[in-house]
Amino acid sequence: MKKLLFVVCLFATAAVNAQGIRYERIDSAMQAAAATQFSGVVLIAESGTVKYLQAFGYRDFAKQIPLQVDDVFELASVSKQFTAMVIMMLKERGKLNYDDLLEKYVNIPYKGITIRQLLTHTSGLPDYQAVMDAHWDKSRVAGNADIIAYLNQYAPPKLSEPGVKYQYSNTGYVMLASVAEKASGRDFTEFCRTEIFRKLGMQHTDIRSPQEKAAVPNFALGHLPVKNPDRFVRADSFPSSDYTIWLGNRKGPGRISSIATDLLKWDQALYTEKLVKQATLQDAFTPMKLNDGKLSYYGFGWIIIPGNGNDKIVWHNGDNPGYKTEIKRFLGNGNTLIMLCNNASDHFEKLVKFFEIELK
Repeated sequence: MKKLLFVVCLFATAAVNAQGIRYERIDSAMQAAAATQFSGVVLIAESGTVKYLQAFGYRDFAKQIPLQVDDVFELASVSKQFTAMVIMMLKERGKLNYDDLLEKYVNIPYKGITIRQLLTHTSGLPDYQAVMDAHWDKSRVAGNADIIAYLNQYAPPKLSEPGVKYQYSNTGYVMLASVAEKASGRDFTEFCRTEIFRKLGMQHTDIRSPQEKAAVPNFALGHLPVKNPDRFVRADSFPSSDYTIWLGNRKGPGRISSIATDLLKWDQALYTEKLVKQATLQDAFTPMKLNDGKLSYYGFGWIIIPGNGNDKIVWHNGDNPGYKTEIKRFLGNGNTLIMLCNNASDHFEKLVKFFEIELK
């Protein structure tokens, strides 16, 4: 009953949207979600100014440690936009081209795939996680070299020919990180840390190993419901099914951890030329043309909601065991939504839809 009342209240509230963002409505929706076990941090900014920043729930449910707004969360696939940025930076520096073939940089049994197709999930590559799940010794921690070796060893068939259609591909972003290392001659983690995180003052953001994450005292632990939604346990209580553990050294598709205000620094930097020129950045927000001429609305690490002038939105979400994350940038009016959740709440998507109505 609580869940039903929350949903009814949420969409009734959104239906009476007026001029401007009404933060009392937003806070009411969040308080209702928190009352039904939402755990996470929500940040809303207008033109870079924080207007709403609140934490709900627990960093650690077993110990009943309340979440704080500066707690560190797994970003999951929100990490992909940083991988894409590394590729764009290397393109600007003349280290690679978007139409270079993957095989130029990585020894892989799949030929004829371009970097552009990797960026836009149009490569047709098979799912590396399925191969690793079937064959990898989960008492060990795999990285990109292991993933590439297993793809060469087992060579599962392509899902499609390159450029034919959009198919979300974590494999493609593993390949991009490995391409970046080959093209730059630098470790991918070091490159991100030096050229993006520290350059932008994102002091709490990093690509952390499992041991490094364990050493962060304010790391928001991912939680999953057990038997009923009123009881949550740590997601890492199930190591064989928690791929973030035995794939804990992979680079590219995930693994960045951060705080909400660091992500706002990232968001604001994308309005400048601190990392790449604006002309370069526009490729990230441009649909991909498929082989048949149709458009796919995934750019370079960003999902695109096309709009008329001021209505354009770019966004990405992430989903790891125990975590749900999202960053949504309203390019027309400069609003930003950042949501970090550490108990995989089933309210998450409903809240995102509600906020999108409020922030447009």
